[in-house]
Amino acid sequence: MVEAKGLCMNYGTTQALIDASFTAPDNQVMGLLGPNGAGKTTCMKIITTQMVPTSGTAAVCGLDILNNAAEVRQKIGYLPETAPVYNDMEVVEYLEFVGRGRGLDDSNLKNRIDWVVTSCRLKEVYRRPIGELSRGYRQRVGLAQALIHDPDVLILDEPTSGLDPLQIISIRQLIKDLSAKKTIIFSTHILQEVEAISDRIVIINEGRIIADGTPDELRQIANEEPGFFLEVKAARAEIENNLKDNNGGFNVNFVCDKGEFNRFYITGKDPEEIWKKVSSKINSAGWLIKEFSPTKPSLEQAFIQLTKESRAK
Repeated sequence: MVEAKGLCMNYGTTQALIDASFTAPDNQVMGLLGPNGAGKTTCMKIITTQMVPTSGTAAVCGLDILNNAAEVRQKIGYLPETAPVYNDMEVVEYLEFVGRGRGLDDSNLKNRIDWVVTSCRLKEVYRRPIGELSRGYRQRVGLAQALIHDPDVLILDEPTSGLDPLQIISIRQLIKDLSAKKTIIFSTHILQEVEAISDRIVIINEGRIIADGTPDELRQIANEEPGFFLEVKAARAEIENNLKDNNGGFNVNFVCDKGEFNRFYITGKDPEEIWKKVSSKINSAGWLIKEFSPTKPSLEQAFIQLTKESRAK
């Protein structure tokens, strides 16, 4: 649905984007993750035809952004980092203004306004001037204008910025629901956001795409040995002595004392072998187990590792 091909953007001698290529598939949420200043907003402005790249191009619904800019804009709903609202307008006036600008007739406009007001939870402020709204409500008004014409592609720059925890949860759910019929690209510098709702993640740093994959694929990039958290009822010394692996197949690391229980982190290269050996030792010792659970490689660790590697190149 959205495909970027070798996008480059120069501001004088500054390279904001360097040969950026990626694909956002149909009916999926793609998170564009990167630190502040990485090139996320520049990339979105190019895809939404607000900026012309120095080189490269992109296609939206098969339409080239350079040759078919007007048609591309009809396919896209866009929420920039700062919501594009008019403070002196009431919420309903603003949505009517945007809807008519998008070419909606009276019947379709009313239906779409009803839908976005309900979906973005704007009923409480429907008749209030936008200038009186909190930042969270202004952000939701911005999201409503991006959805007013029912676009095929939704592009959101930091969509949960300024929202409280409950609002963030509702917007996350709305984005997931919308992805059943739309392609959605959203940018963020917050790992929890991209991990919560993305089907695919593209990591950008210093203008370059440094990783592209599903959350699980990216977690595997982290150079972490498979591990298990173990919490059992026994003395620390007894646990360490019994679990000691003379063959070096795994390592036992004390985490903390939790009263009668002690918590350990066990790592090694073969998860199946760790599970078998530790289970056998626990059964032999007759310990009461509170937890024995595997851990997953961390997306945070993968992100840190990838950004460090990109800076070193």
